[in-house]
Amino acid sequence: MKRKVEGQREGELLLLERPREASAVGGAPDTSRSPAAGDRQAVHARAPKLQEPGDERRIAEVPARPETRDAEPANDGADERDQSFLRRHRFALPIGLVLAVVVGAGGFLYWDNVRHFQSTDDAFIAARQSSIAPKVSGYLTAVPVTDNEHVAAGDVIARIDDRDYRVALEQAQAQVRVAQANVQNVDAQTSVQQAQITASQAQVNQAGASLVFAQQQAARYQDLAQKGAGSIQNAQQYTSQLNQQQAALESAQATLKVAQQQLESLKAQRESAEASLEQAKAQREQAQLNLSYTTVTAAQPGRVVQLGAAVGQFAQAGTSLTMFVPDQVWVTANFKETQLDAMRPGQPVALSIDAYPERTIRGHVASVQPGSGTAFSLLPAQNATGNYVKIVQRVPVKIIMDDPPTDVALGPGMSVVPTVRSDPTPSLYESLRGWL
Repeated sequence: MKRKVEGQREGELLLLERPREASAVGGAPDTSRSPAAGDRQAVHARAPKLQEPGDERRIAEVPARPETRDAEPANDGADERDQSFLRRHRFALPIGLVLAVVVGAGGFLYWDNVRHFQSTDDAFIAARQSSIAPKVSGYLTAVPVTDNEHVAAGDVIARIDDRDYRVALEQAQAQVRVAQANVQNVDAQTSVQQAQITASQAQVNQAGASLVFAQQQAARYQDLAQKGAGSIQNAQQYTSQLNQQQAALESAQATLKVAQQQLESLKAQRESAEASLEQAKAQREQAQLNLSYTTVTAAQPGRVVQLGAAVGQFAQAGTSLTMFVPDQVWVTANFKETQLDAMRPGQPVALSIDAYPERTIRGHVASVQPGSGTAFSLLPAQNATGNYVKIVQRVPVKIIMDDPPTDVALGPGMSVVPTVRSDPTPSLYESLRGWL
């Protein structure tokens, strides 16, 4: 067998290059042979050839093929390997089955528990932040707060120079006193006029009584003159007195009427004086308000953000001094419209804030916006034009915190992950946990 293999190896030697023949005395190689003949000789040479001195050859040796052995049947080897694996791992199959059952049961418990909740990562803290600006202009004399400082309702944020406004208040108070004096003057004139009316009325009464007596006297003497018991002169005299008393009565009545009309004029003057007084009081109140506006205070508890005020700065009316974020904040969660089927106001919510992941804040659903977010945007989508591709919309849901933390700062724009319990019935996991 060994000789057979060696002979096969020697027969497989391939001559790759035609040998260069040289002369015995070192002469030039023999070129009498044609190239084609030499190539054919080099290619078809199979038998080993002794190497003569001076010949240079390049040969490649092909490794011998391994000796084939009679292989055993494959099925018998596979059966033996399987039996040996089972003998070495006799508990693998039971343990695998147990693990599969445990993983399947855990997956079902997880799915059953998760379907009782709705969650989203498209949620942020929201607040009605506003800009604080003075209503009057002036130089700032004090700014007792700093950036991100928490202030209570009524705390001073900035003070404006109030000297000009104090002077305006004093002028308004003086105008009020002048108006009050005018009202009092009209009241005094009214009292005098009332007395004048009383005197005129007395004169009318006196003239009336004199007229009655003059009428009686004139009638008496006219009757005597007709009977011849009296003189005609006396009758004429008392008739003249009667006419004088009538004129006196009419004069007294005219004086009374003038006094009464004067009283009405005084009443109109008093109304004008009262109106002037009210105007002066309004100006005084405006001056007091302007003076109070020189102290800029916080209307509610919150934090001062992006403070831009500084002492000595001239603040224009309506110019922002700082941004203000109130303590009253909530969460706006943009749930997909497919998640709102079982979501209702009042359902409990667990809030996880990205800034404070170790805390879980409790809350509840306050309301669901009646419309998607794009419907109330500046440029709402016009689905009636162009091509239409249906996209699941998101609807803002307002969530109120039941126990907001007071030792950390919560502000608009902070990311929150709310989890709403939309199904109040306990899950299988919760039931098992309760039993255990």
